[in-house]
Amino acid sequence: MNLFKPKTHLLLWGGLASAVMACKQEPKSTVDLIKTDIDSTVNPGKDFFMHANGTWIKNNPIPAAYSRWGIGNLVNDEIYDKLKKINEDAAKENASEGSNSQKIGDFWQAGMDTVAIEKQGIKPIEADLNRINSIKDIQGVLAEVALQHTQDNDPLFSLGVYQDMKNSEVMALYINQGGIGLPDRDYYFNTDGRTKSVRTDYRQQHLVQMFKLSGLDEASSKTAAESTYKLEEGLAKASRKLEALRDPYANYNKMSITDLNKLTPSINWTDLLSKMKIKKVDSIIVGQPEFLKQVEQSLKTVSVNDWKNYLRWHYFTSAASYLNKSIDDENFRFYGTVLTGKKAQRPRWKRVLTAEESVMGEVLGQLYVKQFYSAKTKKRYEDLVEAIRDAYKERIQKLDWMSAETKKKALEKLASMTKKVGYPDKWRDYTALKIDKSAYVTNMKRGSEFWYNYNVDKLGKPVDRTEWDMTPQTYNAYYNPSNNEIVLPAGIFLIPGWNDEDVDDAVVYGYAAASTIGHEITHGFDDQGSQFDAKGNLKKWWTKEDEAKFKERCKMIVKQFNEFKVLDSLHVNGDATQGENIADLGGILLGWDAFIKTEQYKKGEKINGLTPAQRYFLGYAIGWLGHQRDESLANQIMTDVHAPANLRVNGPFANIPAFYEAFNIKPGDPMYRPDSLRVNIW
Repeated sequence: MNLFKPKTHLLLWGGLASAVMACKQEPKSTVDLIKTDIDSTVNPGKDFFMHANGTWIKNNPIPAAYSRWGIGNLVNDEIYDKLKKINEDAAKENASEGSNSQKIGDFWQAGMDTVAIEKQGIKPIEADLNRINSIKDIQGVLAEVALQHTQDNDPLFSLGVYQDMKNSEVMALYINQGGIGLPDRDYYFNTDGRTKSVRTDYRQQHLVQMFKLSGLDEASSKTAAESTYKLEEGLAKASRKLEALRDPYANYNKMSITDLNKLTPSINWTDLLSKMKIKKVDSIIVGQPEFLKQVEQSLKTVSVNDWKNYLRWHYFTSAASYLNKSIDDENFRFYGTVLTGKKAQRPRWKRVLTAEESVMGEVLGQLYVKQFYSAKTKKRYEDLVEAIRDAYKERIQKLDWMSAETKKKALEKLASMTKKVGYPDKWRDYTALKIDKSAYVTNMKRGSEFWYNYNVDKLGKPVDRTEWDMTPQTYNAYYNPSNNEIVLPAGIFLIPGWNDEDVDDAVVYGYAAASTIGHEITHGFDDQGSQFDAKGNLKKWWTKEDEAKFKERCKMIVKQFNEFKVLDSLHVNGDATQGENIADLGGILLGWDAFIKTEQYKKGEKINGLTPAQRYFLGYAIGWLGHQRDESLANQIMTDVHAPANLRVNGPFANIPAFYEAFNIKPGDPMYRPDSLRVNIW
């Protein structure tokens, strides 16, 4: 819903602050990053997450500016300190116009100049608001929808350019449900007290305040808020639930422009696409046709004035974080405090870095890896990927439920999976991106337009499989089914306060090989990834019998996570989270299989009283060490395909025999599950 939206992904998180503080105060030889945070008063068989992380959680309350606090925050802080220095140095340079240093320095100065931002108020977007206010008819509404999409906003529907799921050699245009201001369609309809409270604030307070801040009077703001909410409610009602969006076949409906015009007669798609600067398509992949039917109904029944209010809201809220304090504060009050429980904003310099990352992250990335990422570290994790790949190969070969025919194709897919580690071999060209000191919000708008043009320009061209969708300094990773690749940025393997060479293999195999490398590789064989073949095409490659057996095993992990209850009546959505849960379980097993081949495991020597096996599982647990506010947890359950962090430890561990042996888990322990209930997929 953000006009100037960042090109980032959900971050992993956890924490390690006490170990970090200790290692800064004492020699490394006296500090154990694993043992520091253990709460020995919690039996590992009762709650392993709290056993591993409880002391840290007790000693590290969540700072006011955050909805959750853990290792992701600490890693990002370490990275941000380095990026801040890069920005401050660039701002001092007398750099030539158009150079990377000029863009970095000017972006930084424009974002940090709060005096100028306050003085400007809404003037930088006044012409845009006036344009919206001058709309006369439905054709004007559609023209504005098209224009906002070229600025990377998503009123009315979501639009994107990706590889065709059924032909990975071709870039395709996708249209999906979107256009709502709340995080998920269920926020408009769920009847529990927490969701009703969020909905009431959004409808009766936040929307009204934002319309007032955009320049409307009190009465007009209330009217505009109500009509906008009702319009969004109609779109939300026609939107699919989170778990329904996981079926790639059901969400793949290729249509010709002629058929799309028949589905939505009020829209001339040839004309609309032209206004969106899209001229190289004769078909569009529609995710949810029933949603576009609602779009058609809304275009027929909603007044032009109500559409103007809706479009004003979507434009204004998209720019809110980059405007003056009163607007930024109200935007944060709702999306930061009401939705996720944050008590205060992060320091401005961190927010500016986050915005800069979304606009030109690879510009920063080039400087970051040059200064802070060694070839030795890159090689360690490239080798680790191959160790995990070998472990998966052995697992597939030993499966007793899969036929030789399907095994052969699974092994082909595994062997052809591409690894991208650390940073790209080829950097993006940002020549077309103009950045200056004129206005913070203007730079964000230019960034959005740059990225929109960059993406739609891919249509009709060969697929560039060298691209990265994350920057090197990102603390995250992903699997791309269309490329059959895992992408592992430099930032994902950092442990704050520690040099890579000072961390023993047991910890690295748990923290990196299991929770990240094995996890991402397993995504190629989870409930969604398993539907794509070795070339990245959505295609049935399993025998019917093997597919049925696989789905039965997946049902067990869905059932296991459905039973986890958090926050009074809220349960984990086992269907929506099953892909991540399969990947977590697979990653831990693969990491373990690879670890037991190492010298550290074979020697069996204890470190600070902990066996190599215990250090492995504790190493995995620190990747999720952290805690979050109730508001954030409720939001995650409703909108996220990841289970809460504690369950990403306790859930998969309860299915792993090696964990039982390492910590002497016995019948009667809460962590114990009988053999008949343990999930065994890969």
